[in-house]
Amino acid sequence: MTLITTTSDLAAFCRDLAGADYITVDTEFLREKTFYPQLCLVQVAGPKSAAAIDPLAEGMDLAPLIELLNDPAILKVFHAARQDVEIFYHLTGKIPHPLFDTQVAAMVCGFGDSVGYETLVTKLAGARIDKSSRFTDWSQRPLTDRQLQYALSDVTHLRPAYEKLRRRLHKTGREHWLEEEMAVLTDPATYESDPETAWMRLKVRTNKPRFLAVLKELAAWREREAQRRDLPRSRVLRDEAMLEIAAHAPTTVDDLARTRGMGRGFAEGRQGADVLAAVQRALDLPESELPRLEPREEPPQGIAPIVELLRVLLKMKCDENHVASKLVASASDLEAIAADDDADVPALHGWRREMFGNDALALKHGRIALAILDRRVRIVPTEVVEE
Repeated sequence: MTLITTTSDLAAFCRDLAGADYITVDTEFLREKTFYPQLCLVQVAGPKSAAAIDPLAEGMDLAPLIELLNDPAILKVFHAARQDVEIFYHLTGKIPHPLFDTQVAAMVCGFGDSVGYETLVTKLAGARIDKSSRFTDWSQRPLTDRQLQYALSDVTHLRPAYEKLRRRLHKTGREHWLEEEMAVLTDPATYESDPETAWMRLKVRTNKPRFLAVLKELAAWREREAQRRDLPRSRVLRDEAMLEIAAHAPTTVDDLARTRGMGRGFAEGRQGADVLAAVQRALDLPESELPRLEPREEPPQGIAPIVELLRVLLKMKCDENHVASKLVASASDLEAIAADDDADVPALHGWRREMFGNDALALKHGRIALAILDRRVRIVPTEVVEE
């Protein structure tokens, strides 16, 4: 096994991979105590070699690795890439490109919704992963042989899995399906955390504008504070506490100290002052500037049976085409299509429309029907003429 702990060895390893068509990449990181993931290990494999790179080694400079990841001539293969890509984006400000996510590719090729790495490599590479090191503390040194073996298996078995998925995509002509999905993973906006929209991630039970204004200010402050101190959001202020503060809008230290989940020590400290300032900013907003949630429209009466028919059609089409239904349409997408022919949902765009959306609209308007023939659900044409 190869563990790289010096910049010179890393540079030599990356030079050897410079002419590769692709490399497989994975990371080990911790995030329990920080806002940003703490990178502890990077595993990289080319067609014939593999190594684990220790970013915590004294004097280690990851510049050769970053240069390799940014080489446009080399495809970077990840499994469930989002968190790995986020690490490199926040580390360098760039997204490794071009990119191939085997989890998404597996969904396109019919391996089910969000298939795990172990399941995928078992099916495609016949490999068995030793899971005993899965929840290890990757920040501790020295790393054991078992840890390194587990870590490297995440990139070595990924090679045959990638090659088989690539061949399946080519055989079925679905490369462009995957390209559409990779556009999200390679968009910097995917990894940006905007403090001004942080409040939208919270589950609220009221749409009162003043409550929402206080919550928005609190969430924005917490987001900036968590980023500045590199702490998990909950370590700065818990969601429940923010909702409680937004509900009562305290304006004094005493009021804040009496809020459930707060204490006098917090209320009298710097963070307490910041919270009170955020509350006051929200209370000072004029009515015209208060945030408002669009009321969720109730689905038209009688739409439920249409949604159920669309759900059957989706299952049938996905089984026929060997693609995960989750990738094609969600439950809310089906509701939107049932209510509106021009719904702006992925299922009515691109390859999804070709595979499912056009038939969904045809079923909705009676141009086709579903029937059970030879114990299978099939599409049959109808003679219904639309008015």
